[in-house]
Amino acid sequence: MATPETQSRPSDTQDVDSDATEQFLRLLGQHERMLATFVMSMLPNVSDSDDILQETKIALWQSFGSFEIGTDFGAWARKAALYRILDFRKRMAREKLKFGVSEENYQLLAAEFEDSTSITKNKFGKLATCLARLPDEHQQMIRMRYMEKMDIDQIASASGRSRAATYRILSRIRLSLRECVKREECRLMHALGDG
Repeated sequence: MATPETQSRPSDTQDVDSDATEQFLRLLGQHERMLATFVMSMLPNVSDSDDILQETKIALWQSFGSFEIGTDFGAWARKAALYRILDFRKRMAREKLKFGVSEENYQLLAAEFEDSTSITKNKFGKLATCLARLPDEHQQMIRMRYMEKMDIDQIASASGRSRAATYRILSRIRLSLRECVKREECRLMHALGDG
């Protein structure tokens, strides 16, 4: 007869497995588009890039236990994809198929992709800072337009303004955000120059 301790073990294991699965799927969902862009930038043939992307996702899931939570999942996933791309290149070379990109060039492309990713993250950070400085009403309008995907008429109705007034306000907000991001970039460059 099973004791309560042995009866609870399968459930505990299932909870851990479902937590890991949920965490993996959440992280993959957050980084899937960037991962696909990375693979497609390395392999222009859609069929090849789809195959490598699927192989990478399987490998990521199989090795998810070794991923350190809190580190950069996107960088970890792109590194796994790069290994598969390099293996693919070697397979093509063994099969005597012409493959014009060297391993060194793939490494350079991957490094360039990582650099551009950090620049993009940096710009999003500056944008988030600037968004937080907007008045609540303007933040709400930006949320309606870009997160809730509302059109101008819907935003005008929700905010009690005319269509033309809503359009003008959104234009001014976008201009204000653009100028704020530029100021933040200048402030950063100035701080780096002084250091």
